[in-house]
Amino acid sequence: MLQVRNATVRFDAADGSSVHALDAVSFDIPPDAIVVALGASGCGKSTLLNAMAGFTPLSDGEILLDGAPISKPGGDRGVVFQKDTLLPWATVLDNVALGLRYAGVDKKERHRKARDLLALVGLDEFAQKFPYELSGGMRQRVGIARALATDPKVLLMDEPFGALDSLTRETMQQLLASIWANTRKQVFFITHAIEEALTLGTHILVMSPRPGRIVARYEADFVRRFAATGDIGPIQADPQFVCLREEIRSIIHSPAPSRRAA
Repeated sequence: MLQVRNATVRFDAADGSSVHALDAVSFDIPPDAIVVALGASGCGKSTLLNAMAGFTPLSDGEILLDGAPISKPGGDRGVVFQKDTLLPWATVLDNVALGLRYAGVDKKERHRKARDLLALVGLDEFAQKFPYELSGGMRQRVGIARALATDPKVLLMDEPFGALDSLTRETMQQLLASIWANTRKQVFFITHAIEEALTLGTHILVMSPRPGRIVARYEADFVRRFAATGDIGPIQADPQFVCLREEIRSIIHSPAPSRRAA
């Protein structure tokens, strides 16, 4: 289990001032869960994810994975960014196998694992292509496959579908739901889209503007239906979905959102 305890982050700005990005955030990612952090731009979502990845140090608090403090990046956490970070000179196959290469896995074995993951995301026939030959959605699929290559305990996803068109985004949401249903990875996913949060999250954390705090928490089950049927329309038309969407929207747009009990 990944546990976040009173995570606080302050940055020193160039003008000598201090930016309070994140304030006393606490939550758990249970096994078999997709936790989605939702909020407007600047609410500290990416800062929180970067701290969980080990990229950004905490000013206070701690983040634990299976009881061990996180202080640096590691193969037990896979990261998918909003913009793909693929190596343009490497094939799709070698991009997926990159983490395995650094882990010392021999070429034959890492390519076998990479091909299995490309099949999982529907890109096995593109193994020898280069990133520039793929669409944006396809490159994000490669990014997801690469993040899964080291078999991480937790998958961290930083608005990975935010730059995609609506149809591609829906396809990628369905892919993530399917991968989660098949692998049961713990997932931490950040977004500013309420519908995406409710469609994908088993647990939704609503965050306030800076400094980022959790002001509301919800549990949902729509992603299980989505993974089983692949049909997003009836899910987003469900009266319970609509009710939760409007309640969350009112919290986000409230001038002074009130903290809710964990």
